[in-house]
Amino acid sequence: MHSFIAIILVVAAAKEGGAAVLIVEVVVVVVVAVVVVLVVVVVVVVVVVVVAVVVVVVVVVVVVVVVVVVVVVVVVVVVVVVVVVVVLPLLSALTEVNSTKTLLGGVQQPCR
Repeated sequence: MHSFIAIILVVAAAKEGGAAVLIVEVVVVVVVAVVVVLVVVVVVVVVVVVVAVVVVVVVVVVVVVVVVVVVVVVVVVVVVVVVVVVVLPLLSALTEVNSTKTLLGGVQQPCR
């Protein structure tokens, strides 16, 4: 694209017959090309930085979600284990004590 512009400028300068105009036009084309390249480089760098920040944020969010899920699963497992190991045997023992009291202290009278 830039070489096409340069060719047009060279042809236009040759028609006018001015070498100074040709040099100025070539310098202008080179300066414009350099500015365009610098702008493209800056845009690419900005895009890369933004993508990197987005990737880091996504990774952090995923890690936090995984940690929260693991903690919730561990808490649920601990609660289930406590219920099965501690609470159920206690309830069973209390039920046995209550049924024994009912049997012993009920309406039944001892045989004479």
